[in-house]
Amino acid sequence: MAFQVALNFEDGITRFIDCRADETVADASYRARINIPLDCRDGACGTCKSLCESGTYDGGDYIDEALTEDEAALGHCLPCQMTPRSDLVLSIPATSASARTAAAVHRATLTAVERHSATTVGFTLEVDDRAALDFLPGQYVNVTVPGTDRHRSYSFSSGPGQRRVSFLVRIAEGGLMSGYLTERAKAGDRIDFTGPMGSFYLRDLARPALLLAGGTGLAPLLSMLEQLAHKPPAHPVHLLYGVTTDQDLVHLDTLADHAATVPGFTFDHTVADPSSGARNKGYVTGLIDSATLHRGNADVYLCGPPAMVEAVRGHIAALGVTPASFHYEKFTATATPGALR
Repeated sequence: MAFQVALNFEDGITRFIDCRADETVADASYRARINIPLDCRDGACGTCKSLCESGTYDGGDYIDEALTEDEAALGHCLPCQMTPRSDLVLSIPATSASARTAAAVHRATLTAVERHSATTVGFTLEVDDRAALDFLPGQYVNVTVPGTDRHRSYSFSSGPGQRRVSFLVRIAEGGLMSGYLTERAKAGDRIDFTGPMGSFYLRDLARPALLLAGGTGLAPLLSMLEQLAHKPPAHPVHLLYGVTTDQDLVHLDTLADHAATVPGFTFDHTVADPSSGARNKGYVTGLIDSATLHRGNADVYLCGPPAMVEAVRGHIAALGVTPASFHYEKFTATATPGALR
């Protein structure tokens, strides 16, 4: 039996390997020609020490100098000794370049462009080799804008289990990708992208979760919800979605569908424009209090523009509540997500 192991490197590159239940993660990594940091292979030096963010495993044999009991209790592990008992997500303390690997390049065909609102457009791709594309819900890719040698970064709005992959784009005046999608894109266009990348992704939910989205920062959270639709959470999940104007609101029907089918999932939205017809007016911070955060017993996932992300972080700090975990991603219309984390 083999399990899938995601190796997240410090530079945001993620590589996936198959690891048998009777082999160590390090052996599986080297079999896949990914050279994670390694010296002794005996659990004695600690060179390969990593952090397991998701999944279960047998830690193997090692000495305290390589991995202390306190470190092991926090999820640190030694890939040279550990064998999987489920799919795993590991944070590797090295760059992909040092491991002599790189993000994969994928070729795809544009199948649909959908104008969700006056300010938001979505596009869908059929990947040439979909089986070779693995990603974690919440991650992003660098998309080469057709007709140029430049790229823009977009988070998947579709879940890992869907055959086609989708993305959301905020329309920016003079924007390179915006111009392509709104003016000349047509079904059948060929598009290349590189990835997956990023450390903003859904972990195993061991407690309630609060998802926070600003504008098209909804995209990675939609991917997370697609995952939860196939693997229902054992704890409540609440999503707060904030936009500037009514015309920025998209996918409310999708959120409503998830609320009707995913056990424990609820959502609310707010619009900053005081003339909005929405029930809630103002910023998402107005909907966050100690109870929303389960008084600290909650995992928080936040994605939006820099000002919104910083406002939410400041608001939560002012409440005096420290979430059990806090994962966030900032973006702008022109910069890559990773450049702003």
